[in-house]
Amino acid sequence: MMSSVRVAVPRKGRPLEAVLERFVRDAPTEIADRVDDVISTLQYEKAVTKGTVEADRPVYDRLAHYSDATDRYHPEFTLLRDAREGMPRRVVFDAITLPLDGTDVQLVGREEPFRALRKHEFALGFDSADLVLEEVVELRGNPLTSLAEVNERIDPHDTDVRLVDGLGDTVHHTLLATHEVRSDASIHTDTLDRSFVAEYEGPLCISPRYERLVEAVIGTDALDGVEFVYPNGEPEEEAAIADAGLGVYLTVTGSTARDHGLHVGERLFPSETVLLANERELDEAAESVIDSLFAAPAASD
Repeated sequence: MMSSVRVAVPRKGRPLEAVLERFVRDAPTEIADRVDDVISTLQYEKAVTKGTVEADRPVYDRLAHYSDATDRYHPEFTLLRDAREGMPRRVVFDAITLPLDGTDVQLVGREEPFRALRKHEFALGFDSADLVLEEVVELRGNPLTSLAEVNERIDPHDTDVRLVDGLGDTVHHTLLATHEVRSDASIHTDTLDRSFVAEYEGPLCISPRYERLVEAVIGTDALDGVEFVYPNGEPEEEAAIADAGLGVYLTVTGSTARDHGLHVGERLFPSETVLLANERELDEAAESVIDSLFAAPAASD
C-alpha cells in the first residue's frame, strides 16, 4: 500500500508555483500536465481578480468547472475572500495529491503554512524564508547572511520547526541608496553594504512587515543611529526609498531602482520559498519526501 504524507503549501502566487514545479520535475507527462493546468488556472483567476481579464462565467460556476470529485489526483480549489474593499472572492488552490517515488503526497493549501507547522498540524510545509526571519530567528549584533544560518538562530524552546532547504526561486533583499547618500563624505567605505549602514546615521526606508527581518540581516550593531521609515502610500517602494535616501527592497534586476536614481548595493538575504519541517512530527514517509525533493534531478536522455 502506498504511504501518504500531507504537506502545507501557500494558496496562490509564485511560491505555490515553485512548489508545484519541484514536485513534478521528474514526473510523468500526465502529472506534469495536470500541474501546469493548476498553475494556468490560478494565473487566470489572479488576472480576473486584478481586472485584467473578464471572466467567462460566474465564480461559483468556474469553481464547479474546476472540480472533479471522482478523480483522487484531480486538483481542488476554494474561494478566498479578498480583504481589500471592492475586491471579489478569489479562486485559490485548496489541494492536490501527487505521486512521488512511491508516496502519495497531498499538498494542502494554507494561508500561513509556517504557522500551521508551528501548531503541529503538518510535518512538512513550504513558506517564505522571510516569514521565518520575521517570527522566530534571534536578533544579534552580527548579521544573518544565508539560509544555512537560519536554524542556528531558532530557539528550540520557541518552535520545533526547522528550515530544510530552499527552492531557488530567489529574489534578494537589497540595499538601495541615492547618489547624495552614497557620496556622503562622512562615510568612509566605498561599498554600499552593511559596513556602509554601520557608518550611516539617518532614515532607512523599509516595508513595515520587514522590520525584524531587516534587523536580522543587517545586524543590530550596524543599525545604531538608523531610524526606520516606511513608504506611507507611495505607489512604488523605490520612490519612497529615493525620498529617504537609503532603503532595503526586494530587488530582481535593479532596473526600476535605477529609474529612481538609486544605486543598487549589497544583496543582504535571499527571499526564497523554503521547505520547513516540524521535527516532532517527522516520520519515515516524510523523510522520504524530503530526500526525493532534494535529490539531484534525473539526467535527460
